[in-house]
Amino acid sequence: MSYDVNLLDPVTKEVIEFDELHKMAGGTYALGGTKQAWLNITYNYSKIFYQVMEGGVRGLYQKTGAESIPILEKAISQLKDDVSNDYWEPTEGNAKRALLQLLALAKMRPDGVWDGD
Repeated sequence: MSYDVNLLDPVTKEVIEFDELHKMAGGTYALGGTKQAWLNITYNYSKIFYQVMEGGVRGLYQKTGAESIPILEKAISQLKDDVSNDYWEPTEGNAKRALLQLLALAKMRPDGVWDGD
């Protein structure tokens, strides 16, 4: 189980496509990268997300990238750096890595609107 988190164009409501490929990766990812403003994140981190963000990852849904930036920055600042080589392990560092990727997407398109599941 996982979250598929997308940043949507505010007008077309389609997943935003960047000009360049990015290689942000989560539980599933596109080999070679993708142009889509999309990240798959394991539910294994959900408990951690709920501890540092109201509503967890889903608390971002329907917010713009700009609105989410301070939320993500605050959550990130509360998490440890204990990254595991096992992506699926629910460490604060692994959850933080996912939030840092969402933050990068939000900064790339602050006008986008979060959606997912």
